[in-house]
Amino acid sequence: MKKMSNVIFEDLPEFRKDLKKLLKRFRSLNDDLEVLKKDLNDEPGQSPPFSYRIDGLGIETCVVKVKKIACKSLKGHGANSGLRLIYSYFESEQRIIFVELYHKSDKEIEDRSRILRHFE
Repeated sequence: MKKMSNVIFEDLPEFRKDLKKLLKRFRSLNDDLEVLKKDLNDEPGQSPPFSYRIDGLGIETCVVKVKKIACKSLKGHGANSGLRLIYSYFESEQRIIFVELYHKSDKEIEDRSRILRHFE
């Protein structure tokens, strides 16, 4: 596995709202996301079972769902914290845009309309 160059991380305004809301429940989330960014910098595309590409969107943009996010605020849960991160990955630009962050107890599936609004 080769080391990737530095990936550029950006986020959508809706993602920032998601994060702000979740920070009230999971105070370590900013630190947890920094750890995740280091992992994504090394391996930015899908990496089952940690993350996988969301199919059936009808767009060319690579959109990935991360299912294994370690959260220090959820002691004893390890990577099975229940947090989900949706991001788009632009390989040629080495750029990741965070689209959505949610807890699986709050909703079952990603907001596909949000994805399509920004990347169609």
